[in-house]
Amino acid sequence: MEGIIPAWGRILRGYTPNLSIEITRECPLRCPGCYAYGDDHLGGDVTLRQMSDYRGDALVEGVIRLVREHRALHLSIVGGEPLVRYRELDVLLPKLTEMGVYTQLVTSAVRPIPREWAAIPRLQIVVSIDGLPPEHDVRRKPATYDRILKHIVGQQITVHCTVTRQQVGRDGYLDEFIDLWSRNADTRQIWVSLYTPQVGEESPEMLTPADRQRVVGDLLRLRAQYPKLRMPEGMIEVYRTPPESPAECIFAKTTTCISADLEARVTPCQFGGQPDCSQCGCIASAGLGAIGRHRLRGGLRVGAIFDASFKVGAAMRRVRGWTSGNGNRESENGNQAPGA
Repeated sequence: MEGIIPAWGRILRGYTPNLSIEITRECPLRCPGCYAYGDDHLGGDVTLRQMSDYRGDALVEGVIRLVREHRALHLSIVGGEPLVRYRELDVLLPKLTEMGVYTQLVTSAVRPIPREWAAIPRLQIVVSIDGLPPEHDVRRKPATYDRILKHIVGQQITVHCTVTRQQVGRDGYLDEFIDLWSRNADTRQIWVSLYTPQVGEESPEMLTPADRQRVVGDLLRLRAQYPKLRMPEGMIEVYRTPPESPAECIFAKTTTCISADLEARVTPCQFGGQPDCSQCGCIASAGLGAIGRHRLRGGLRVGAIFDASFKVGAAMRRVRGWTSGNGNRESENGNQAPGA
């Protein structure tokens, strides 16, 4: 629950406390099912690889500007592959810490993670590792296991696995994966998401309803065996019945997602396009969903308080728009629209 009160204050003033920025269009990987490079990720007119992006001081200054504009408490740096811009990150990450921002850097660890980053406060490095070596190395080459194991030495990473259909066909697969990374000294914690398809998608990555229930059961069992699998029971249970739409998703409503030109919005959430919310497996959505479903003494849901706060925040945005003379437009998930 840490950070809920400051985030609530931002919401009441009409800001989204979470910011997610695709800091580069570049990535040396070609992962099957990658949502960031889907044709409709940015609405269909342009893809991430076609997007203009920034380098050097312009990138650093642009990210800092966005953090200040949005009064962000938490920033997720995604891509593309953020380590393509490791020189800029060397400058940017300490600046964000000085600003009091909690930063999450999501990477494939395709190149070495600078040792000095391990000492940066308020920085969480999340490494995407999609299964055991036979499956992962095919999906995510050149960010193969041999590279990852070398590149994370000296860090305390969060291992993040997105479960796809290819991983659930063998009994004990998740057990083996969690055990392997729990024994790694450079692992601080392990998170598991489920593959989230787009509406109408038919792909080998998609889980069946039976697959989903099986994975949920495995996670509930494994969390009791492996302390590094830091997923509360309530979070895992959200995977059974995820939010029905972005309008019901606290994560979507509290996060502004911006693409590599530092202007275009990714909507309705970080997946872009038309995510199938009935099959959502986003760990951020599940985590905030669990908080929203928590009932306070007296039976009041925390989510009901958030819903009322979003309405107050929307009114505050309108007031700011009237006083500034430009009128704030809002996107469907409650975030300010481009130019607001």
